[in-house]
Amino acid sequence: MPPTRGRPIALKLLALLLVPLLSLAGLWAFAASLTGVDGLRLLAINDLATNVATPSEQVNIELQAERLVSVEFLVTGRGADAVADQRRKTDRAVTTYRRLSGGMRELSPQMTAQLAALNGGLARLPDIRRELDGDVRTPLEVIARYSDIVDASFRMYDAMVLVPDMSLFRQARAVTMLGEAKEMLSRERALIAVLLDQARVGIRERAAFAEMAATRRLLYTQALSHLDGGLRGAYEEMAASPAYLEFLAAEDVIRSTSSDDGLPAAAATWPIDGQNLWAAVERNQAAAVKGITDRVTPTAVGMLVKLGVAGGAGLIVVVASVLISLRFRKRLVRELAGLRDAATELADVRLAGLVRRLRTSTEPPTADESAPLRVDTATSEIADIVHAFNEVQSTAVEAAVDQARLRHGVSQVFVNLARRNQSLLHRQLLQLDGMERATEQPEILADLFKLDHLTTRMRRHAESLIILSDQAPGRGWRNPVPIHDVIRAAVAEVEEYERVEVLQPPPVALLGSVVTDVAHLLAELVENATLFSPPQTRVDVRSSTTPHGFVIEVEDRGLGLPRTELDELNDRLVRTPEFDLAQSDRLGLFVVSRLAARHDIKVTLAVSPYGGLTARVALPSALLADQPVPAGR
Repeated sequence: MPPTRGRPIALKLLALLLVPLLSLAGLWAFAASLTGVDGLRLLAINDLATNVATPSEQVNIELQAERLVSVEFLVTGRGADAVADQRRKTDRAVTTYRRLSGGMRELSPQMTAQLAALNGGLARLPDIRRELDGDVRTPLEVIARYSDIVDASFRMYDAMVLVPDMSLFRQARAVTMLGEAKEMLSRERALIAVLLDQARVGIRERAAFAEMAATRRLLYTQALSHLDGGLRGAYEEMAASPAYLEFLAAEDVIRSTSSDDGLPAAAATWPIDGQNLWAAVERNQAAAVKGITDRVTPTAVGMLVKLGVAGGAGLIVVVASVLISLRFRKRLVRELAGLRDAATELADVRLAGLVRRLRTSTEPPTADESAPLRVDTATSEIADIVHAFNEVQSTAVEAAVDQARLRHGVSQVFVNLARRNQSLLHRQLLQLDGMERATEQPEILADLFKLDHLTTRMRRHAESLIILSDQAPGRGWRNPVPIHDVIRAAVAEVEEYERVEVLQPPPVALLGSVVTDVAHLLAELVENATLFSPPQTRVDVRSSTTPHGFVIEVEDRGLGLPRTELDELNDRLVRTPEFDLAQSDRLGLFVVSRLAARHDIKVTLAVSPYGGLTARVALPSALLADQPVPAGR
């Protein structure tokens, strides 16, 4: 079937060039817009810092202070005025935060969700205070309730820190981690107040404090590893200060103190150590937040400047690419057209004819048949394609020659082995025939008959190899043989011959030259019928004459085959395909197809009335004799 005629190569090449060029222009526009969006996003971060981050940070500071005075009031019963005053400060900070953050629009879905979570936590603040005033919560529960609100603010910071500049992103993330470490320090201070009131470290308190201290140290260490020198210096100085070292010692003492032991004498200074460290941490955190905010605007301006430079250069490159592509299109069209003509001639004429000849011959190809492809081109890529075509041609020729030699070699192996087996089996049959004639004991005679039957089947398998090699079996008949004897001989070569019932055929004889092949063909079909039907069922063999010859039907009572597979098998029987070593499970069908094609016999498979299959063998009139005569060798 000829290929469908498409558009001219010039038009396709033009489309081929326009697609990447348009894609390049689109990518340039996308990159420019993306960079601009990133720059604008950095500028918008200032709004987030002013209206969300800064007021929420003030809320956290007031919540941390309220948590500390609330726990102290809960465990000592003193400081009610301080609690009331701190609650008013917290409420003012919350009011300011809600007023500023409420005006923010076009936030990301993640930022909107975290903002809602923080507002929900702040809405529960009155309930926490009522529980505290009603003395229905333990100090650890109070600390946890305040901590939940602060944690919600840090999750909001995580959603807020989406800076496109990775260096700035790491710095902002590190500052957020330092804020979380500061929150852990605030929780430790509140828990120290509980420990001092109890004058001992309980099991629950020690576990909670150990978790807080470990988290604070981990966050502090990780954050410092990401900060650059401009932001890390103050924290390094604080880490070496006496206030920090004294608090570290207090943390170690609390984590190692047993619940049965009282607090050491130095415990009286723990609140002072915490207060000193808290002042330094608050000062450093405020400076770090301001440093990050001051870096956002210059980074955004730098991005926009890069956008202008890169965008202009990219536009020049896009225009130049279009002009150069159009300039060389004509030359590429001419070279590709020459490549098309040469490749078509190679594929449709020279290579196709050579492969067809090598299917039936092992003679090496001539110089004209394997001449390389030649195309006048100045483009290295097209020259590489020509070279690749020549390599493909060489590989195809070598594969076809090797396949022809392999087919010939396999055929010769089949014939040699089959001939040897056939000779030995013929001698074995003669010897068994003599032994059968010489014995009169029923048991021995029955065993000899079984051996004779096995040998007959083995002879048929050996003849199958000869048939698959397009050779004729050595045995044959000179005179016509009655069709009844031919069918009986075929049934005798099947293992379960007892299940086969042969109905009396019409008085027709078969030419002696085709007796062996027809008997072999019928034996293969009868054996398939016995193999693919239940062992308790029988196989019927019927025959009748027709105006065009003689028909033999082999009918079983098996499970049958799906229509698609049945059509495939019938097609294989008609086309006589080349024997495929990979389909050895269909060996009988290959043999039947070869024998049918050799004598113009039509073999078809159909669904039988019993649900199994019916194999119909149509023998042409040319294979039939005028009168049935006894068979003779």
